[in-house]
Amino acid sequence: MQRFILTACAGLLAAAVASPSLAADLPRPVYKAPAAPIYVAPFSWTGFYVGINGGYGWGRSSWTGNGPDFNINTKGWLAGGTLGYNLQTGSWVWGLETDIDWANAKGNGDSTNCPTCEFQNTWLGTARARVGYAFDRWLPYITGGAAYGGLKMSDPAGSVTKTNLGWTLGAGVEYAFVGAWSAKLEYLYVDLGSMTCAAATCVLPVDEKANFKENIIRLGLNYRF
Repeated sequence: MQRFILTACAGLLAAAVASPSLAADLPRPVYKAPAAPIYVAPFSWTGFYVGINGGYGWGRSSWTGNGPDFNINTKGWLAGGTLGYNLQTGSWVWGLETDIDWANAKGNGDSTNCPTCEFQNTWLGTARARVGYAFDRWLPYITGGAAYGGLKMSDPAGSVTKTNLGWTLGAGVEYAFVGAWSAKLEYLYVDLGSMTCAAATCVLPVDEKANFKENIIRLGLNYRF
């Protein structure tokens, strides 16, 4: 019995001496730092841009002065180029934009009042401010400023052309779909004031006066620098 006890104690002592050595041979745990997050810069609308635009316009020219007053309804296409600049502060985007378009909005008088009278808008330009609120790559905005364009009024005896200055107001939404490219859908209301065909030019008893107001829906494609 005494021998068994001595043998057991010797075995326990040997195990105690060997334990640190065995622990030293075990592989140490490796702790990995978490992967660093990838930084993605927030999208910014700030910068200059150029683009193209095109759309459709419909409007009205009201004629007064020679006999009963009457209206000429106009409609037609327009297309041209755009130049602008945006500055983004927080979610707000402040911009200036100008464009110049070829236009072919025209119409004729009705069968009762001067059926051969014609009114035409031959080109249109705007210089506007834009204010928008960005939802990342989406930018709804309102816009307004000056409008100017070429107008022509004709009757059977003659015609007159004039460049008029007026105003425009509208709204739109723009989406940056890839890289520096963005596309927009825009509505503008344009008022180019009025013009007169003198009696001596149009061979009328009195001067004929016509104004011009138009609604425009157009698409645009812009490239930012």
